[in-house]
Amino acid sequence: MRLTIPNILTMIRLFLIPVFVIVFYLPTTWAPFTAAMVFWVAGFTDWLDGLAARKLGQTSRFGAFLDPVADKVMVATALLLIAEHFNTIWITVPAIIMISREIIISALREWMAEIGKRSNVAVSWVGKVKTFSQMFALWVLIWRYDDWMVWIGYLSLYVATVLTLWSMVQYLMAAKDDLLNSEE
Repeated sequence: MRLTIPNILTMIRLFLIPVFVIVFYLPTTWAPFTAAMVFWVAGFTDWLDGLAARKLGQTSRFGAFLDPVADKVMVATALLLIAEHFNTIWITVPAIIMISREIIISALREWMAEIGKRSNVAVSWVGKVKTFSQMFALWVLIWRYDDWMVWIGYLSLYVATVLTLWSMVQYLMAAKDDLLNSEE
């Protein structure tokens, strides 16, 4: 593995996960804001490593593997923390839906790659909008500055949940023929 700027950014994102968890649980008034900023920095490194990989021509197998892992672990961690913090079905159910979708689509992509059809389940624009909405909702719910902000977070989380289900259906429909064909 060659240490490239995109790979370093991805490893920083992985390092930020335990920092994020520790800051989230600190018993101080500034912890929610700081945890939200750590989450934002992690999200920014995700955008930046993709940009750097393309612009600098520094794509790698290691990066292609580690980048989505770092993203999914950071998002799953944030979903678990806000579900535990808010302790309500109104956050827990969307969190379960989102985590389940990530597991299902990761397995689908792995299987499609195994049969040589990975490009059939490439990221769509709905997936990108879902990710933006999800990251915004999580950032707002982590910060939880004020009641109105929490309501915006709830609304964004539900928009992200709808987009999560929509994108999952799109991916499954794209793989439908391969999934339903008999074993050969």
